Amino acid sequence: MKKSNFEKFPEIKIEGHSCTTGWSNISTLLSLHIDTVNKEKTVIAIDCYHGVYTDEIINNVKELTGVTKVISAENALKTQDKIDLLVYPYVTDDPVFGYMTSLSIKDFFDKDKIAALHDEILSQDKGVILIVGTGASLVAEADLLIHADMPRWEIQLRFRANKVSNLGSKNLDDEFSYQYKRAYFVDWRVCDNHKKDIFSSCNFFLDTTIPAQPKMVTGVAINEALLQTTKRPFRVVPFFDPGPWGGQWLKEVIDLDRSKPNFAWGFDCVPEENSLLFRFDDCAFEIPSINLVFRHPKELLGEKVFEAFGAEFPIRFDFLDTMGGGNLSLQVHPLLEYIREKFGMAYTQDESYYFLEAKDDAFVYLGLKENINPEPMIESLEAAQDGGADFDAEQFVEKWLIKKHGLRVPSPIIQMVL
Repeated sequence: MKKSNFEKFPEIKIEGHSCTTGWSNISTLLSLHIDTVNKEKTVIAIDCYHGVYTDEIINNVKELTGVTKVISAENALKTQDKIDLLVYPYVTDDPVFGYMTSLSIKDFFDKDKIAALHDEILSQDKGVILIVGTGASLVAEADLLIHADMPRWEIQLRFRANKVSNLGSKNLDDEFSYQYKRAYFVDWRVCDNHKKDIFSSCNFFLDTTIPAQPKMVTGVAINEALLQTTKRPFRVVPFFDPGPWGGQWLKEVIDLDRSKPNFAWGFDCVPEENSLLFRFDDCAFEIPSINLVFRHPKELLGEKVFEAFGAEFPIRFDFLDTMGGGNLSLQVHPLLEYIREKFGMAYTQDESYYFLEAKDDAFVYLGLKENINPEPMIESLEAAQDGGADFDAEQFVEKWLIKKHGLRVPSPIIQMVL
């Protein structure tokens, strides 16, 4: 088997800062900082991104730092029925699409419950009070604020394993497609905005991406690491995922898990999905790469791109593998006005394909044929969706031969790659 030279875990080396690993060492470090606060009562808030295993944090930190009281931020959430009604306009009944939410993290919390928890904290004269969960910093002003982050690729794996629910929900057993859609249009948008609000105030950042292997660095270290990254070439940590049309090419070229049925996607620069690995001495600390976009959008994107898109990364780089697999889905990308009106999204998706490998008879479907009558095409699509005959793409869509190292830029908005 040919050895791959593809770097699957690229790291960014950061000098001058250290990383603390393991719950025991993290607890010892927190205890030292509690002593420096020099107060009879110390409040620690560990504010968690959606998908973090909060029980692991509570079970380890409460016993190792002399915590006298533990409060779960989840106890201050609105009831699930109220949250389901709150998010419904953005999740909708559509099986795939939703609408980008305008909700904030505060909308998920019950003001009376927060007030009750706040009074409970005030009634404590001394000790260490630990508040853990998404929105923990809303419950009380913290003497030490810690953010436990989580990359979206890992959250998706936890969804599939029925290990985490949507924000404010107990829907462990819901279909992955629903959980993902709700997270994409609501949870992650809400948590991202909350993270932006508290980022500069965090004393520490926790990496709990690998269960039972926690790592912690200071807020100063993370902020300096992000700033350094904008001044140098870097790569994110790629993420590879199987799919219904996936192929076998990525397995061999990149040396991926041969036990998987296929690999359809290789996300190799999608900051919303990927991670950054910072190397602090002998510790590799992982954070969502979207944090770099949030913290330094102008430095990363440039003035013109920032003016057009804001703190968003408007380009994504994927490997799409259909070699020995099936056809990509037939896609229609909406125009700008439509995507803003129907989905609340700021920009649409244009695509270009560069073919790293192709068989002699390879081709793409791209653009509608001339003088296509939309009614029969829609009827055929609906029949296929309802379980009837397969959609006959060649009846309606143009077919183009392609070659290895060829480039195809879809100016029409319909394409399929084979």
